[in-house]
Amino acid sequence: MHISLHKHLRLVTALALWTATCQSAAALPVEKLRLPPGFQIEVLSDQVPNARQLAMGSGGTLYAGSRRAGRVYAIRTDRPQRPPRVQVILDHLEMPSGIALHDGDLYVADINRVLRLPEIEGHGASDYRDLPRPELVTAALPADYHHGWKFIGFGPDGLLYIPVGVPCNVCRQANPWYGTILRMDPRQPRSAPEIFARGVRNSVGFDWHPVSGELWFTDNGRDHMGDDVPPDELNRVRAAGEHFGFPHFHGGDVPDPAFGPGHKPGDFSPPVLKIQAHSAPLGMRFYTGDQFPEAYRGRIFIAEHGSWNRSSKVGYQVTMVTLDAQQRVVDYRPFVEGWLEGERNWGRPADVLVAPDGSLLIADDQAGAIYRVTWRGTHK
Repeated sequence: MHISLHKHLRLVTALALWTATCQSAAALPVEKLRLPPGFQIEVLSDQVPNARQLAMGSGGTLYAGSRRAGRVYAIRTDRPQRPPRVQVILDHLEMPSGIALHDGDLYVADINRVLRLPEIEGHGASDYRDLPRPELVTAALPADYHHGWKFIGFGPDGLLYIPVGVPCNVCRQANPWYGTILRMDPRQPRSAPEIFARGVRNSVGFDWHPVSGELWFTDNGRDHMGDDVPPDELNRVRAAGEHFGFPHFHGGDVPDPAFGPGHKPGDFSPPVLKIQAHSAPLGMRFYTGDQFPEAYRGRIFIAEHGSWNRSSKVGYQVTMVTLDAQQRVVDYRPFVEGWLEGERNWGRPADVLVAPDGSLLIADDQAGAIYRVTWRGTHK
């Protein structure tokens, strides 16, 4: 079904676009960022205000959602020796943080709605003036602004996965969709979404293991229990319907003062990794490229957005998780750091994405930038 354009949603023509410049990109102090030996980071573009979730099209066009900016962007990355051209393709949305490409269509999460731009891949990367009107996939999601922005993606099963954060710091809600990850068939919008995972406070990043196909996701812990409690989480879904503890337990073994009594840790699935409280892990991806050395294949990269209410700041980095053959975490460490200098930060990683050439792209919603990490070492 088609929806009409109104004051909260309009397509922006190519005449209202802007182009990134090399001069503006040079303004970010990217030389302050620290990576392992052999890696290099550069600013792909700093003309993507409030960049959040990323998705790469088959023709070399990168798409980015936003939160406060209310826009969806298309970024040309296939122009050698020329700065990427950044185009606004949707504007005046309500926190369209989450986007996903599937079968040539672009899906956009817009608070209580999911929209689809059909066949966007067939419209060419250079001109979006004749884009089709967005189609409404669903408008049945909760409309709360508190934890209302979403990270979306298509699983190996072809279904669309949509987290629904709780509209609070910690609470219980009558609506069973709060604190879950839903999945649905976007081609059958009248069918009710299925609850795939429960007890999830606010997940803003997930990916599927490249071998097992299991869903792994980040989750942000509750606030106001201290600087170091409870931890943020990295979780693994082994079976549909698993419960990960919220609001009763946090981090696997921290009972909630109000909702913990009457429950025990064994009632819920524990995280596979506890992350420093308030780090705010958002987008995460398994590395499936072949540009980085072989030891990096299958590692998880996580964009840690950074704390907002801790007495001393933490996060503001991209971290890396190494798994063994049994998918157990054996190492966790920074991969890119330097956005935080003492108690001042000049950037906040929000998402990561493995590009077709094997480089790693990083969205920074504070600097309005997208970075590209490449391997420049002498061996793999």
